[in-house]
Amino acid sequence: MIDELSLGSLPFRGSWAMQRGLVTERVLRGNRYRRLFHDIYLPASAPADLAARSQAAALLAPEWGVLSGYSAAELLGARCAPAEANAELTIPGRDLREQPGLTVHRDLLADDEITDVGGLPITTALRTAWDLARWLPTVESVVAMDALARIERFAPGAVFQIHDRYPRARWRRRVPGVIGLSDPRAESPMETRSRLVLVLRGLPRPELQYRVFDGSGEFIARLDMAYPELQLAMEYDGRGHLEAWQQASDARRLNALDAAGWSVLRFTASDVLRTPDRMAAHIQDAIIRRSRRRRLS
Repeated sequence: MIDELSLGSLPFRGSWAMQRGLVTERVLRGNRYRRLFHDIYLPASAPADLAARSQAAALLAPEWGVLSGYSAAELLGARCAPAEANAELTIPGRDLREQPGLTVHRDLLADDEITDVGGLPITTALRTAWDLARWLPTVESVVAMDALARIERFAPGAVFQIHDRYPRARWRRRVPGVIGLSDPRAESPMETRSRLVLVLRGLPRPELQYRVFDGSGEFIARLDMAYPELQLAMEYDGRGHLEAWQQASDARRLNALDAAGWSVLRFTASDVLRTPDRMAAHIQDAIIRRSRRRRLS
């Protein structure tokens, strides 16, 4: 008797399910299930997100494959991967063919670079940060390192523990620069990208999550990025349409900052991702104006 409920909502091997009479080949290839990889399926009612696709990838190499890269970051809770990111496996000294949606890395892993999340072997946060610093473009590697360092509470420099073990690793020369740009005080990938718009274009490195108080010591606001000596703040606004009470609270906050002498520049995803040069130029102009005002005061 077919018991499709036994398959739950997790990925499974189709051949295994058919052997146990949980599903027929006809049903498996119908619209109730989606094929993720060769012989790996997921109920169509379950989201085929990166976490699910990573769980599916682990079934391809259950004894010697280790989830790594964006897969490991996702399962660790970093939430720094693009929605369409491939699942990633590291396989020390073994052969496994890549498939659409799956990236396979052939690399060495020490025992203390592997941990367990939900019964799945994944690379540790430090190893994951080191790998992504080698594999990704600069901005996205810093985004990943910021996120991993924040959730796992390590200083970016701790990644050198892994870095120093592998003096001949491919693309290792990228890692120190990523470590130098990382700051785990960033609270979201877009905050990291916003900061890098400034830093990579030669603007001063801002303070993050800067707390502002009024003259009597009352807390006013916590700012995404700030140049305290200029009383200039930059904030990423990713909230979309606000409720009326949120708009009112935001207005009170901005008015209080203005009364305390602060200027606040706000930017959206479009500014950060589509017109970063214009965004940086706007901030540079503000720095010049605030610096001139400070000299004259």
